[in-house]
Amino acid sequence: MSRLRSATVWGRGRPCPARKGASVVVRTPSLRWAARPVKVQGFIPLGRPERFPLMMQFFRSIAKPLILVTAIAFFIWLVYDLSGLSGGGGLLTKTSVGKVNGTSVERRAYEAQAQQAIEARQRQSGASLSLDEVAEVRNQVWEQDIRDIIFRAEYRKHGLRVTSDEVAEAIRNSPLNEIAQDPQFQTDGKFDLAKYQRWLSSANGQALIPMLEDRYEQELLRGKLLRGVIGDVYLSDAALWERYRDEKEVVKVGALIIDPAAAIDDQAAPLGPQDAENYYRDHRDEFKRSRSAWISFIAVPRLPDASDTAAALARVRAARDEITKGAPFAEVAKRESADTVSGAAGGELAELKRTAVDPAFGAAAMSLPLKTLSDPVRSAFGFHLIEVESRKGDTFKARHILIPIEVTGAHRDLLDHRADSLEQLAAERLEPTALDTAARALHLTIRKAGPVAEGSARLTTAEAGSVPDVGVWAFQAKPGEESAVIEAQTAYVVARLDSTQVEGIPPFAAIRAEVEQRARTAKKRAAAVALAAKLAAEARQGKPLKSLAGGKGIADREFGPFARLSASFSAPALTGAAFSVGKGEIAGPVQADDGIYLFEGLERTPADSAEFAKNLATIRSQALNAARQTRVRAYMLALRTAAKVVDHRSDIFKTGAQNAAASGTVPVR
Repeated sequence: MSRLRSATVWGRGRPCPARKGASVVVRTPSLRWAARPVKVQGFIPLGRPERFPLMMQFFRSIAKPLILVTAIAFFIWLVYDLSGLSGGGGLLTKTSVGKVNGTSVERRAYEAQAQQAIEARQRQSGASLSLDEVAEVRNQVWEQDIRDIIFRAEYRKHGLRVTSDEVAEAIRNSPLNEIAQDPQFQTDGKFDLAKYQRWLSSANGQALIPMLEDRYEQELLRGKLLRGVIGDVYLSDAALWERYRDEKEVVKVGALIIDPAAAIDDQAAPLGPQDAENYYRDHRDEFKRSRSAWISFIAVPRLPDASDTAAALARVRAARDEITKGAPFAEVAKRESADTVSGAAGGELAELKRTAVDPAFGAAAMSLPLKTLSDPVRSAFGFHLIEVESRKGDTFKARHILIPIEVTGAHRDLLDHRADSLEQLAAERLEPTALDTAARALHLTIRKAGPVAEGSARLTTAEAGSVPDVGVWAFQAKPGEESAVIEAQTAYVVARLDSTQVEGIPPFAAIRAEVEQRARTAKKRAAAVALAAKLAAEARQGKPLKSLAGGKGIADREFGPFARLSASFSAPALTGAAFSVGKGEIAGPVQADDGIYLFEGLERTPADSAEFAKNLATIRSQALNAARQTRVRAYMLALRTAAKVVDHRSDIFKTGAQNAAASGTVPVR
């Protein structure tokens, strides 16, 4: 280190001499912002800077360029690091995940709520969550945040308040549902208010009161708001009778159902040169697409093979041998059975019908001698040892041990090695060629899939079965990016995002075939309606409706007896027509998604007005409760629909590959 010729040494805020070997902060007169600790090599003479004119000229000559360079470097660091581009959380990163009617949803609060909800869900399920499940939980938290902001605005709008006395009274006498159901606050299986109030007075209860106060304040405010919403709900006797009639009046009808696709030939519904384009122009909303993705993927199968079947058979035979040599069935079941519910009960099953179980299991249970241990029975779930305790008709009571056929031993080691190779070569990469490299190395075929709609729970493929997480990952990823290894139903999968399509209506040329098909279907439906009108005219002239069936695409059925509220029709118009037609009358044609309907009235049983009058008070109470619930749901839906929501969460939650790239790290493989 070169020895300093001149400097001012600062100790506790004032100049002082420095001893050899001491650590001091040195500030040069021209560069006071460059203070830094140095190790004193020898005595630094104190004196006036003016006594060193050459050094001062040097400092002055480099000061401006040095300040400029440092300022530029500082600005670059500010943009890069504080904006989060360096992978850290900087001052310029987004502090909110969105807005609801102009009110920000703070990022830290949202992430904390989401993490708490994810951890609670994991504790409940006993397993880590998939991307699909994490996205579901995050969306639930997001919707709750939206509701909370909307409700707070409504409280302000209506001037609603709650006092501390109201909160204290509610905490003391109206426990939350989760508290009322807690066994520690129950006596003989029922909630004990005295126990709860004693707990509130304890140190543990007092510690939780601040949290309870926040919760109760919101509940009380919401209660006041909703009481105002339902305050004017009223049902007249006439309205109550109409509701009662809808529940109690029943009809039976005959129906003629025409399937346009089967009843009308293509030749009877020709398309003109402009028909498809006209249909596209007049029905554009029918072709609206949600945001979609197209992917490529490779799959390492993880299905059991013959060696796994042999291993499972050996296990079940060993368990049977153990029991025949005197081991208690229940103990072996608890230790070996993959059916965790019955296994915990020593293999005991509830009384079952033969038709409610796997066919092979049911056949064995119905043919085995009672209280006799079966040989291994193979079902879709694996191998069973069955012992039937009793039988009556097609029901039986039994106990069993289930040994599943699963990948094991050397086969499992091989699949684990291939899965590790898949992860090493392709998982969570930003290079599009990584998937091709892995496919060549592992001798796998690259498959295509899509469109995958945003938010779709699972992708189903022939090669891997049901594949979770893709519907979430694909809309966080960038084109060319590879996913993590996904454990699908029958394979390990790595997917690559090839392209995405924004939400909207595709151009006519891109979906011409689909438009032509829909235009032809519309023509066939119009022709089917005309055919139904012709058949209805024949029926009204006295021809039996049933006799008009039998042609191609024309069927007859009977429905009922049924009430309006229990009708199983696909469209409300069908229910209305069925109840409007008198006995022996014809109603229709009525259009529905599954065809064109004609109805004939067969039977009608009216509602009992005397029974209605007798039970009017109960009917009114039940109907008012239902009407109030309907009003609350409609009110909340209207608030949610009217809310202006800006969602920036997609800018925050990144894939593993993107996070690794942003932080400048390479994922550990």
